[in-house]
Order: sequence, then C-alpha cells, then structure tokens
Amino acid sequence: MSIPETDEGVRLQKVLAAAGVASRRVAEDLIVAGRVSVNGSIVTELGTRIQPDVDKVSVDGQAVQLDVSKRYVMLNKPTGVVSTLADDQGRPDLSQFTSQFDERLFYVGRLDADTSGLLVLTNDGEVANVLAHPKFGVQKTYIAKVRGKVNGQTLNRLTSGITLGDGDIAADKARVLSHSERDNTTLVEITLHSGRNRIVRRMLKHVGHPVIELVRRSFGPLHLGTLALGEMRDLSKLERGQLLTLAREAHE
Repeated sequence: MSIPETDEGVRLQKVLAAAGVASRRVAEDLIVAGRVSVNGSIVTELGTRIQPDVDKVSVDGQAVQLDVSKRYVMLNKPTGVVSTLADDQGRPDLSQFTSQFDERLFYVGRLDADTSGLLVLTNDGEVANVLAHPKFGVQKTYIAKVRGKVNGQTLNRLTSGITLGDGDIAADKARVLSHSERDNTTLVEITLHSGRNRIVRRMLKHVGHPVIELVRRSFGPLHLGTLALGEMRDLSKLERGQLLTLAREAHE
C-alpha cells in the first residue's frame, strides 16, 4: 500500500497500518502503550508524523519494513547450482531463480556447488552487507554428513580452534546429531560466523572427517524449516523485521 507524503510527513499510525503491522485503531493503541519507537526513541503521541523514506520505526524493539520496494526471498539451493547469476562455464546458476521476480535480486552468502541449503535473495544492499560481511559476525549453522565417528575430543578441537592454510579458525558451536554404524558416518551440526571459502568442509577434513553431504540450515535469524529443495518463498513479516533489526543494530 502506498503512503502519500507531505512536507509534514505521514501520521505514524497510518504508516504502521500501511506496513501491515496492525489496523490503524490497534496501531494507535500500540503508540499510546509506548510500544512504538521512531529512530530509537519511544513515541506516545498520536499526532506524531514521520517521513517513511527516512525514519526508522520499530514495534516492541522489532524493526518495521516501510520501504515496500525491497524484497527478501529465501531459497533452498540444490546441489549442482553455482552461486553466481551468470556462469561462464554454462553450469546451472541462480539466474533460474532470480529471473522469476520483477525486482533485480542478488544472492547473499554464497554456497559452493556441492552444498545445498539456505540462500537469501534480495535487492536490499544494506541488509545484504550486514549478512555477508565478516566484521558483523552473523552466524550460520550447517548440518554435515561426514565419514567416521566424531567424538567429543574432535568437537572440542573444532570449537577450541584449529589452524588451516589461511589462518586460525574456530566453530562457535559443534555437536553430534547421530552416528550410523552401517556406513560409519556421522551427522554433525556446526555453527560459525566465518565466511571463508569452503570453510566447513576444510575444518572437518582437517580433523579427519571428510564431508560427504553439507547443507546450510540457518543464516542469522533465518531458518530453512520445511522449505523443499529448489523451492523459494518470500520472508514473513516477522523474518523481515528480524533482518532489518539485525542490520540496524549492526550499524549502530
């Protein structure tokens, strides 16, 4: 829903209603209750006007998306698809997914061709930068099927830190989900905030457990859930709010 602007701005309750937060009446109740902030300051006056293209609004500490031109899509990337929008070797790439949208979307947080799982497609450069840039330390969780039986000592090595060819690295968390005696493989969940190339595969190989299959299950506040392989969906209002909140907090 578009919001007509004036030099004086737009009434806050109208902005909240247009953003799908609540009806205008309920939005007024939220404001009076002190649950709405503008640019970090609580607002309780119903006559408050804002500039939707400039001001940042939150409800209960959660950012509200006011710029409806921004789109946020979750993709469960299949294996065999390279993380690029145009592959010079003719391999399947992400253009088969981004071409389905009117907006010009780009991907955030590449996955190698042999890895499946959660990718974000968006046209919001600010959010993309926070998710992808190492300095913001956004966590990612992977499930890896590896060869051999992973023990507690190996998990401790992963979380305490190991040294690879490009420097030291440590997982934020690591745990065993299951072990199969039949084929001597282990499912390991590993969480880290590094974005280094093929880092999970290299870490697990370094501790003696080469990866057979790898999937990214979460990226920051986003979780893959039951999204099928090769499928996409728009992020929910809650998920968009979580991403925008993350981006704002990172810049602050």
